[in-house]
Amino acid sequence: MRVRWFILFLICLVTAINYIDRAIISLAAPAIQSDLQIDAAAMGIVFSAFGWSYTVAILFSGYFLDKFGPRRVYAYSLIIWSAFTFLIGTAKNVGTLLIYRLGLGAGESPSIPTNAWCVAEWFPKKERATAVGFYTGTQYIGLAFMTPVITWIIVTFNWKVLFYGAGIVGFLIAAIWHIFYRNPKEHKKLSKEEKDYIVNGGGMIGSEDQQPFSWKRIGQLLKHRQIWGMFIGQYSIMTTMFFFMTWFPTYLIQEKGLTMLETGWYASIPYIVAILGTLLGGKFSDWMLDRGVSTGTARKLPIIIGLLLSCSILGGNFTNSANLVIVFMSIAFLGQGIASTVTGALLSDIAPKGMVGITSSSLYFVANVGGALSPLIVGFIVNSTGSFTPALAFVSGVALIATFAYIFVIGKVKRIELPES
Repeated sequence: MRVRWFILFLICLVTAINYIDRAIISLAAPAIQSDLQIDAAAMGIVFSAFGWSYTVAILFSGYFLDKFGPRRVYAYSLIIWSAFTFLIGTAKNVGTLLIYRLGLGAGESPSIPTNAWCVAEWFPKKERATAVGFYTGTQYIGLAFMTPVITWIIVTFNWKVLFYGAGIVGFLIAAIWHIFYRNPKEHKKLSKEEKDYIVNGGGMIGSEDQQPFSWKRIGQLLKHRQIWGMFIGQYSIMTTMFFFMTWFPTYLIQEKGLTMLETGWYASIPYIVAILGTLLGGKFSDWMLDRGVSTGTARKLPIIIGLLLSCSILGGNFTNSANLVIVFMSIAFLGQGIASTVTGALLSDIAPKGMVGITSSSLYFVANVGGALSPLIVGFIVNSTGSFTPALAFVSGVALIATFAYIFVIGKVKRIELPES
């Protein structure tokens, strides 16, 4: 067995429960609003609370990753966020709901940097986008196939049951991760042949001697335009994602008149299409690399295509047909999946050696400002206008700006080299 693919399975398993735990509140939101008497603006704050604590905590996740490694960091992270997921089911008012969402966001903050680290460790450059595509796809798999079940649980039982169950599953997955994950240097079942294949292909990036954290190193990193271009692009990618993971079911119910059970089926379709996007984006990028296309083109072209497709979310403003709305939303989420996947591979390609954790944490700190602001802005737009029309225009506009950032700001793709400390 090729050990690196089993490691990828573990990453996918953790990623699936990670995104289920953060996103099931979107499906439960109408029931929560009714039960706890929360209006759209307040619900937007609840959605956004996750993003703010996630954004702040992610600054420290790179430090902990560089110091303790992904095995311990991910196990502890899983335990923390699973506990807060369970506690959300006990919320009695908007105050306790906010506190538990803040805890959930902080607990989940190491997830994306840890995934990027593990892929940089375990996969050669030519397989990296494919690997990222698989774990990015699992962000949506749970929601794609569980959404009808989740809405059935809400209708049949209540929204609290969702959070109790998800929390318990998270504790089990934490144990599985801690038992089975090792880095390439420590894994006893990794053959010399596979290890050489990984190393010679540019892998084991996270396993080399780590650069000590310092604000000076961060400052040096921020002098590179590649980082700033990725900041803008990832901000947009997370803005689109958080719309789907927070307001999308409410949009279908309140704006388009669907019932809860109808929403369960319709809302699952864009997630299924997004899975296709993550797999296509990664494969397309690696396919170009295998055929001698430059790293810059192989990485940036799929991202630009994905961002342009994300702009199609605006089409939802021009039809009342539920079927057409889902078509537009599916195209937008397809694009988000493509862009999100290849961004992870691009990060592994440009991160300075010994700074994978810190570089990914810096990128996703900025990205998750978008994740935090998006549900908040949408909530206030809907509360003040009574419509999702300007909200969709906002999400589409951010995607268009990011497209220009990838075309004009990033420039040549190459590994960033920092001065010796």
